[in-house]
Amino acid sequence: MRFLPTMAVLAALTFNSLPVVGASVHIPTKPPAVPLAVRSPYLNSWLQCDSECNLPGSWPRFWTSQVQGWQGFVAVDGAVYNWLGAAPGPSNVKQLSLEYTSTRSIFTFDVNGKVNLTVTFFSPVYPDDLGRQSQQFSYITTSATSSDGSSHKVQVYMDVSGEWASGDLSQVINWDHGTSGNLAYHKFFRANQAQFSESGEIASWGTWYLSTNSADGLTWQIGQDTAVRNQFTNSQTLANTKDTNFRAVQKDWPVFAFVHDLGDVQSTTAERVFTLGLIQDEVINFAGQSGSLTAIPGLWSSFYTDDLSAVVAFYNDYQHATAVSNELDQRIQSDSKAAGGQDYATITTLTVRQTFGALQFAGTLSKPYIFLKEISSNSDIQTVDVIFPAFPIFVYLNATLTKYLLDPLYENQESGAYPNAYAEHDLGTFPVAKGYPAGNDEAMPLEECGNMIIMTLSYAQHTGDVAYLTAHYPKLSQWAEFLVNDSLIPSNQLSTDDFAGTLANQTNLALKGIIGLKAMSQIANLTGNDDKFGAIAHDYLTKWETLAIDRSANLPHTTLSYGDNNSHGLLYNIYADKLLNLNFVDQSIYDMQSAFYPTVALEYAVPLDTRHNWAKSDWEMFAAAVASKDTQTMFISKLAKWIGATSTNRPMTDLFDAATGGFPSNGPTFVARPVMGGTFALLALPK
Repeated sequence: MRFLPTMAVLAALTFNSLPVVGASVHIPTKPPAVPLAVRSPYLNSWLQCDSECNLPGSWPRFWTSQVQGWQGFVAVDGAVYNWLGAAPGPSNVKQLSLEYTSTRSIFTFDVNGKVNLTVTFFSPVYPDDLGRQSQQFSYITTSATSSDGSSHKVQVYMDVSGEWASGDLSQVINWDHGTSGNLAYHKFFRANQAQFSESGEIASWGTWYLSTNSADGLTWQIGQDTAVRNQFTNSQTLANTKDTNFRAVQKDWPVFAFVHDLGDVQSTTAERVFTLGLIQDEVINFAGQSGSLTAIPGLWSSFYTDDLSAVVAFYNDYQHATAVSNELDQRIQSDSKAAGGQDYATITTLTVRQTFGALQFAGTLSKPYIFLKEISSNSDIQTVDVIFPAFPIFVYLNATLTKYLLDPLYENQESGAYPNAYAEHDLGTFPVAKGYPAGNDEAMPLEECGNMIIMTLSYAQHTGDVAYLTAHYPKLSQWAEFLVNDSLIPSNQLSTDDFAGTLANQTNLALKGIIGLKAMSQIANLTGNDDKFGAIAHDYLTKWETLAIDRSANLPHTTLSYGDNNSHGLLYNIYADKLLNLNFVDQSIYDMQSAFYPTVALEYAVPLDTRHNWAKSDWEMFAAAVASKDTQTMFISKLAKWIGATSTNRPMTDLFDAATGGFPSNGPTFVARPVMGGTFALLALPK
């Protein structure tokens, strides 16, 4: 167990967010939103924070901001209080603290000066265990102890509503209650299942489960929200009955509730564990090697015989999950702090669940896939320039995960289903990965060719899988030939920062292509092919230095585009040179940029370029990772400060106003995107 009161005292002394009298303490800082159950694109529930991150009185919300009905009460000696949700009735408990780690969000509450209640929202991350990571489930634990030295009778209530099962609240849902061994569960699902379809970004197929231990003192009920909740507030128990009137989500709001009677609670902690999640037999429709759409099973089905065995296994795995996640939490905290101080740990630990929450694990043991949803920007599936900023976290945790992300892109393009000479931008709209047989995807030709070559080499470097390079050499060399033609003098085109529009002669984009050619030179040498690319890369880099740098400035720096000496931009694509250990770009370029960035920094970040005050937090960390120590510290401290001070209240955005800290005025609103895996850029570098 965590010693949260002690942690809270330390936080008040040493962390970013100093508490005011009577306010909840935030450890290590107050995030824009708190991950609650965040484990996949469809299990992605958050507490949105304003001036405080108070769980009592607030409805959890899907990343879209749609309410997901989730209510918690606690009764102490017959008096009922609210610890989760915004249902009318009982008064709220007093929230004492919120702590987040890489896998947990931990709330502590004072219940009328009599009982301390700790609630932990726990979404394990298993970088090395595909079976466990493939489950779309999270844990919720409640722990109660007496705080006044007396014994108190305590009951803990939790329910979820049908809102989890359908984004269309007019849809009818069905439900049931059952037991399996030591487990009691409620399950609910749309009566009209619509496979590979979404409503409001919420899956329209699959079965939701809320489960807990069926020990003595457990009661349950399925019924109208007010009836079930009033049953508990009036009697501190439930009726063990099931409403049989299947109906629309919004018609008398059916909820699925459990109550644990903890008995007489004294100094010994009384803990209860719940699990909440989604089972889908098939998770992605994918046009792979065959070129035709094929339903791909959830990877979980290769490890568990059916949905109920998967639910039971996840619940019974709680102790293992705790041990593994303790190690991961400690590793990320320790490594981050050693690399960039506590401010850096404040950033990385907030982004882990967000990144993994955009991943859908699919396929079979012999052919696993990871499909990525481009959450909130346009819901593309397998977007190359979203995988690229995310992939430092995979390099750091387990580089093999990169292969499972790249495989669908290679399969689709090597099937002959994509006609363009450059790399495909994405595979369609999640969860249908149909590709673009007409070649009409969003064109980012230089961007995606460079990204694919860089990521593929990085994967091989970290795993020794040269066979992967050989297998895909024809496609890699095709993309490299495109870079030969387009990287030094880029045509008018989009980069990954497509919200800023097209631009010719982009300095940063050109550098990505040139580094991509140098990476291709290494791939040719590793695979025994003739190296046609190394000499070209060196020639281009020399010419790039002449075209890209304003040497007449008081502090020389690279421009946004060639020849525009009134411009500048964040040269984040230089990061790949260090990641791949190419020793290609001269150190003087790194030093030049490091000296320049502080002169254009605003309150919370260095703007992406001179077109806006907008900043991209993923690219900030790419730039920081390869900057001088002082400049690196500046980048990190500003982003950590932004986390605790931003006016945004959604899952961490990667695009914000560097001056105000808010969402960009007249710009897109990005939230919950997996690109935040890029905050691990410093930890992914070769040691």
